[in-house]
Formats: sequence, structure tokens, C-alpha cells
Amino acid sequence: MKAVILESYVMKEGDLDWSGVKALIPDTTSYVRTAYEEIAPRIGGAEVVFLNKCRMDEAVLAQCPNLKFVGIIATGTDNLDLEACRRHGVAVANVPGYSTYSVAQMTFSLLLAICQCAERYDRAVKDGCWQLDIPASYGLLPQVELFGKTFGVYGYGSIGRQTARIAKAFGMRVLVCTRTVRPEYSADGVEFVEFDTLLRESDVLSLHCPATPKTRGLISADALARMKPGAILLNTARGALVDEEAVAAALRSDLLGFYGADAFGTEPLPQESPLRKEPHAILTPHIAWTTKEALQNLMDITTRNLRTFLDGNGENIVNR
Repeated sequence: MKAVILESYVMKEGDLDWSGVKALIPDTTSYVRTAYEEIAPRIGGAEVVFLNKCRMDEAVLAQCPNLKFVGIIATGTDNLDLEACRRHGVAVANVPGYSTYSVAQMTFSLLLAICQCAERYDRAVKDGCWQLDIPASYGLLPQVELFGKTFGVYGYGSIGRQTARIAKAFGMRVLVCTRTVRPEYSADGVEFVEFDTLLRESDVLSLHCPATPKTRGLISADALARMKPGAILLNTARGALVDEEAVAAALRSDLLGFYGADAFGTEPLPQESPLRKEPHAILTPHIAWTTKEALQNLMDITTRNLRTFLDGNGENIVNR
């Protein structure tokens, strides 16, 4: 059996440990990065492939008749045609839950950067400033206390739920809008509401759902107009959930107070994006999931997915 790794690292070479995969399939070829036109030739006659952002579609699958298993080293499968994989008899396994705590932590890192500006104050102090003599050029924002504020969560999977726990620990009231309310949620101490109520009452609204036909463009100009004036919007989920032009316009008009994001509709974020010029936008380059601990979880689950597939069952298969 032969395996091919199309994208071997996340942020820098060597940050993913592929030893578990290579122990299961010694004949494994690894590539640092792979362009779309290189995917099929590099897979060739391999039965197993691992990828992250590479596109897997009908055209690629038609050229890879031996392929039986695709391991995506991510949770989301937006870049894979799951139905085409099913038609070709190719099982696709994803990696759910590996970055739950890291992404929830980043959500609050963005929120605290907005509310207390520790990094900007740090630069000012190291440059010789103190309290009342800090120039406007440092871009300090008004200090905000979170205690007693209302924290809204859209999507209550593992990340949304962990984010809600953190908000509760800050003394915030937590509202949740989710497709399915499960019995075990009753002990969480949160309120389940409709989307309109979530928009209207949240001081902070945090997005934690996948990008689906129903949720793409969820935060539109209309949704922003229904939010509490001056509210904070956070997106550590998927860029497609948000109309970024509408968000930039809402920031300019002070309809929206602040925007914190680690995911964007186009990545890398284009230089011409209006968000780059917004002083009330805190932006990070889609790195919430790249803590050392999360990457180890990622590879542990990836290896287990392969092992169980080879054993004849397969965990986390998303296109049975």
C-alpha cells in the first residue's frame, strides 16, 4: 500500500509529526505543498492521501482509480466533493474536536484585545509612555468590563460550548442560538434563543458554526442593522459566515463597535480588503487552531483515523 501527503506542515516545516502515519504505511511520499494541477499526478496509484486545503473533486478522482481513503487534516471539508468521493468509493475522514480549547481561547484573546488592548499598552510603555501621555497613534480603544454583559453564541458544537463556559466564568450572561438543543445542555446555565433575539440582545456575538448553504452570509447588512448598536462581533469559525464589506461599513458608521476575526472569506486576506484599514477591527491570520497542543491532537486523531480504516472500520468517516 502507498500513501501520499500533499501538504506536510501547517505554519512551518516539521510542525506536524507524521511518524504514526509512516509507521502504518512505510511507503509514504511527502510534499510540502501541492498546487491543484499537481494533485492527481502526485497521488498516482496511491490508495491513501492526506491533505489540508487541496481540492479533491471529480476531475482529480477520475485520475486516481486506486484511491480508497482521504484523510483531511482539518475538521471542515469545504474543499472536498464528498459526494464525488462516495461515488468513487473513497472514504473521507476528518479530525473533529482537536482544536476546541485552542479556538475558544483565541476567541477570548480577540475579545480581550478589543476590551483592554494589552498589546498596544505594552508597546506604548516600552516606548516610554505612561497612562495619560499615550499618543493616539497607538490606537488605544475604550476599556470595557465584560462582567454582566451578554455574550451571544451562534452554533453550539464543542467550540461554541467551550466558549460559552469561558464567558460564564467572566460573569457574562450567555445566549445561544443553535439548530439542535440537546438534553445535556440543560446544566450549562445558558439561554437558548432565536437568531433575532441573539442579534438584538448580545453585547458580544461570537460565531461557531460551519459554513453551509444556510449559514453562508449569516452576518449580512440586515443582520448587522438588527444588532445592538456598538456591539462586538467575533468570528473564529469560517469567513464565509460574514459579509466583510457590510462589516467594514458597519464599523465606519459606528453601527458595529468592534470586529475580531481569525477567519476570512478569502485567505490570505486581500490587501485591498476594507477590514485592513479599520482601527476597530482586530485581525489574526487564521491561526487559532495552531497551538502546539492542538497540532499534536490533530496528528494523533489523523493516525487513529488511518489505523481504524485499515482495520476495516474507520473513525470519523464523513461520507459513508
